[in-house]
Amino acid sequence: FFLSLKLEKKRKGKLQKQICQVVLDHFEKQYTAELGEAWSSVRDVLTSPWCWQHALLLNRFSQSPGLESSLAEQGYHPALPAAFRCYIRRAPGRFPAQKHQPGRLKDYFLLNAASLLPVLALEVKDGEDVLDLCAAPGGKSVAILQSACPGHFQCNEYDDLRSRWLEQTIESFIPDPLINLIMVSKLDGRQIGDLQPEFYDKVLVDAPCSNDRSWLFSADPQRAVLRLMQRKELSSLQFQLLRSAVKALRPGGSLVYSTCTLSKAENSDVIDLLLNSCSHVVPVDISEMGRGVSQEFTFLSGMQQHELLVLPEKGRAWGPMYLAKLKKISST
Repeated sequence: FFLSLKLEKKRKGKLQKQICQVVLDHFEKQYTAELGEAWSSVRDVLTSPWCWQHALLLNRFSQSPGLESSLAEQGYHPALPAAFRCYIRRAPGRFPAQKHQPGRLKDYFLLNAASLLPVLALEVKDGEDVLDLCAAPGGKSVAILQSACPGHFQCNEYDDLRSRWLEQTIESFIPDPLINLIMVSKLDGRQIGDLQPEFYDKVLVDAPCSNDRSWLFSADPQRAVLRLMQRKELSSLQFQLLRSAVKALRPGGSLVYSTCTLSKAENSDVIDLLLNSCSHVVPVDISEMGRGVSQEFTFLSGMQQHELLVLPEKGRAWGPMYLAKLKKISST
């Protein structure tokens, strides 16, 4: 017992050393101001990777007999609507990852359960034309295809390396006949609205953001300082991507915006700016959806009805994940 305690301490110490102090100090100042008392418990989870949890999204295109009973034996239970076949458990730890094998579909996708909420909010129906504007690494694209069969599905990723990652993810989870319905593009997301105006029923903008979890463990402090300096520019990029998404939407179509940061400047502020500058876009109430999953997720209180912010806490270490839903009511 004492030996395992010693090993656990050593393991925790090792991980503790990897925390980038520059980033933590920055977050401490910003998030104490923005989140108030909630920040201390969020910080405890973000700085303790050994208490992080991983969910499994089962692949409906893969036959995996015995997997669900095996998950049940290990304390996993279904979460979110049944269409997703998402399994989570309270205990931390990670299910073994499956390697990519060309020609063979994976049985499950390991993810942060909160990352399925934007897909849930998007409410894709069979036959709809859908755009995933910033699609890599592909988890949300895969999740969309687990719950519906779009008429036309464009998965876009501007970055070359991430685009290859996206293609591999799709190849790992989606069978051939369905793959032919997916168009993987490498366009600048800021230009898609002009290139394909009013073409889509649903658009997901899972925007590039300051990823709080990974930034806290930046191995290179100098790079971390640079990242923090460039952070201010992200909200401008996010706003431009949103404007493009609105242009790409048909009147009556809806979009979901999401990030994996707690930062108000990249979340509520970007959405407020869009709503104030686009009179033909209105917020959509997703508070009922939030209540429906509140057993599994902790949300920041005091948010507006069209947005949710998932706060990680021990035993429910999901997030950070911000999402907001908007609807286009007419042409510009």
